[in-house]
Amino acid sequence: MHAPSDTVAAISTAWGEAGIAVVRVSGSCAVPLARSILRFGPKGFPPPRTMRLAALLDGADNAIDQVLAVHFPGPHSFTGEDVVEVHTHGGTLVAQLCLEGLLRRGARMAEPGEFTRRAFLNGRMDLSQAESVLGIIRSRSEEALRAAARTLSGEFSEFVRQIRDELLTLQGDLEVGLDFPEDAAPAVDPIGLYDALETLRITLRDLEDRCSLGLLLREGIRVVISGRPNVGKSSLLNALLKQSRAIVTAVPGTTRDIIEETVTYRGIPIRLVDTAGLRVPSDEVEASGIERARAALKQADICLWLLDGSAPLEDADRDYIRSLGTRESIIVLNKADKALAVTEDDLRAIVPEGRTLAISAKTGEGLDALKEAIAAIATAGGALDVGLNVTARQLSELRACAEAIAEAQRVLEADMGQDVTAALLGTARKALERTLGIAADDDLLDSIFSRFCVGK
Repeated sequence: MHAPSDTVAAISTAWGEAGIAVVRVSGSCAVPLARSILRFGPKGFPPPRTMRLAALLDGADNAIDQVLAVHFPGPHSFTGEDVVEVHTHGGTLVAQLCLEGLLRRGARMAEPGEFTRRAFLNGRMDLSQAESVLGIIRSRSEEALRAAARTLSGEFSEFVRQIRDELLTLQGDLEVGLDFPEDAAPAVDPIGLYDALETLRITLRDLEDRCSLGLLLREGIRVVISGRPNVGKSSLLNALLKQSRAIVTAVPGTTRDIIEETVTYRGIPIRLVDTAGLRVPSDEVEASGIERARAALKQADICLWLLDGSAPLEDADRDYIRSLGTRESIIVLNKADKALAVTEDDLRAIVPEGRTLAISAKTGEGLDALKEAIAAIATAGGALDVGLNVTARQLSELRACAEAIAEAQRVLEADMGQDVTAALLGTARKALERTLGIAADDDLLDSIFSRFCVGK
């Protein structure tokens, strides 16, 4: 990572032809650099937060475009530094020439996510808010966008900060008694401390639930369509996508490789995975496809086990259904448009607690009910409109905090000493501080912001 004192520039809009393109420059030299490539009229350089017309100049000071420029002085800008944005006419060439002019005069090309990273380093947002910017950019549904907006507004950070501050207070009370016993500070009441930690643990659990919903909206859920050959797996994929994505024939074993596509339902990105039919392979190619199908099953969040409902159950079907065990799954009877030789009651006799549905990939019968069942498993009954957009890293830190608090409660119950309890509260607090970026090293920041696009 370069020095944060550099002045950086990048094209902030998507590459290609459009109405406008935005070139952003941020840093202590942003204003003089912008002045060097722009020619203003009699009113001169724009006052703060005011758009003003200018001519964009090439290397020979020839006007190549009419642009609008706006100046956001630091620290009240997105990055917390002086920022100038040049709005050119859309198109790859003129924006690129504008950027090249800034780079020739001393600006450095911004790295991926560097503008947002500077906003974090300059205190314009905490790390969870910075990561939510990427959540907004990558939102694939209105529900995901609203969850990211709630996090960007600071709703998640406020919850985390309150828990962190309470942990800091409790840890401090314990350490005062350990460090200065001669001052006869009031002894910490173990029962009161345990109850306070229980309140924090419950609050964390509720926050985790909201974040899990937000992560679901952000990352989606992986649903693997599995079953024996020729039961309609590829037909089901095509029906759910409402397009012909997979080849469908009457020949068993047509699908030899993994096909993955995403469909959004109720704001949830459902990553559908079509797999090869499971049977004794007829050749090496089919064997490889079956091996990949089994690997995909192991990585599934939900397994859709598809059966040909118009044919009697075979022993292999019963074995496969039982092998699903306790994993999240739905037993799907396809070809409900025909006379069913298998009923949902037949399946419940094999897996009494299992979810079963009858559908027709050909006519669309039962597909809405299937999507509802997938959504119900994914959300576990939670309301998507309270989700908070977080990353897997942030959710992991919340869980680490909750585990440390639970361990501190066990230590209290076993009367293992205030020093051990205090250390565990410190562990819990630091997990939350990593979430907010209070204790974030360069490696962590590099990992986070490298996922951003250049110009953001």
